[in-house]
Amino acid sequence: MNSEMPAEAALDLLRLFDAAGIDVWLDGGWAVDAALGVQTRSHKDLDILVQISDLPQLRQILDAREFRTKEGGTESNFVLADGNGLEVDVHAFVFDETGNGVYRMSNGNDWIFPAGGFAGQGEILGFKVRCLSPEVQVLCHAHGYVPKEKDLRDMELLEARFGVELPPNLRRQT
Repeated sequence: MNSEMPAEAALDLLRLFDAAGIDVWLDGGWAVDAALGVQTRSHKDLDILVQISDLPQLRQILDAREFRTKEGGTESNFVLADGNGLEVDVHAFVFDETGNGVYRMSNGNDWIFPAGGFAGQGEILGFKVRCLSPEVQVLCHAHGYVPKEKDLRDMELLEARFGVELPPNLRRQT
């Protein structure tokens, strides 16, 4: 099934989490668009960062909406999908004593989200949401994988709006 996460569906899920008192930060494509305050492209899923301590409640909420865990993944990174093609890509972390987010990657190493990155804010359809700061979004995109065309475009939009400096691997080859 070809999935897409429309703005209304993303916002519906974020409101559910908010009503339950679960702090969620957007990452990925929706984080870029939230920071920009406008949807610039379609999105396959909703990438979220959530504290490990909130996972049981998050799973319960999504289970009630008939989201099920897709094959693959780890305890700290997994995808939940429903029968309509909606997907939530969950990245679970713990805050360390200095406010950094510590995320255990599938290779067993820890990725550190700088504390300041959790201060990012944006909006989807006029609703205020938490997202990683533009600087930390660039940091995340610069490591661990080869960026696709959509990633390069997303990073260019963050650079144009917020003046964040892009590393060479996030710049188009001319």
